[in-house]
Amino acid sequence: MRDLLWYDPSTPVEEPAFEPDPVERTRAAMRKDLPKRFWKEVSVDTVAAGGFRILLDGRAVKTPGKQELVLPRADVAEAVAGEWRAQGSLVDPATMPLTRLANSVIDGVAARFDEVADDAAKYAATDLVCYRADGPERLVERQTEAWDPLLDWIEGFCGARLLVAEGIVHVLQDGEALAALRGVLSSWDPWRLGGFHTATTLTGSFVVALALAEGRLDRDTAWATAHLDENWNAELWGRDAEAERRLAFRRREFEAAAAFMGV
Repeated sequence: MRDLLWYDPSTPVEEPAFEPDPVERTRAAMRKDLPKRFWKEVSVDTVAAGGFRILLDGRAVKTPGKQELVLPRADVAEAVAGEWRAQGSLVDPATMPLTRLANSVIDGVAARFDEVADDAAKYAATDLVCYRADGPERLVERQTEAWDPLLDWIEGFCGARLLVAEGIVHVLQDGEALAALRGVLSSWDPWRLGGFHTATTLTGSFVVALALAEGRLDRDTAWATAHLDENWNAELWGRDAEAERRLAFRRREFEAAAAFMGV
């Protein structure tokens, strides 16, 4: 199911054994045989049935599944149109996270809502914010300050109390708590769920993604909260240029997910 949201479902993607990072594999696959730009004008058109579609020289853009690319809100449609306008002589899908996510929602999430919701909910069973360091003391303090308020918030929000453990020892979460978290997603529309699924994948945290979706955290705070450990290590050992490049790519994917959640 994660492949459904990361990749164009109509395009087979080769995954080289030497590249473990799924985002980098996506980028590498998309760099192959990039198509040439064939349009001059990009516009947004209102659909009578509701929504906003993208037009290239007056012709509607289609998803890989041959459905019209119709967005639910004008601001998202304009942002998607901006991705198409920004293309140079070649069309690079790696620079179009909103378009790719929209394709996935229309072609996949809409028809497989429960499957996508179940997959997203799995993150709560091994949530990032439930696994704490046993040292050094300052890192433990940072995790406590950033993550404990979110666990308190989510318990008040839907009655789910998640357990916390130190180190890598697995903690078995209460089934009723996990069911309560899964239940939150049931009333959402496919666009919100598609963005949420991507956010959980990128952050490793159902809790952080839900706090973002519900306005408990803004985008910058949610991103920093999910990358607290990485930022700690960078402070100690410095930042690696290649790791920073991958992180920046993932941040753009995260921004697209947030836009689809309307935050």
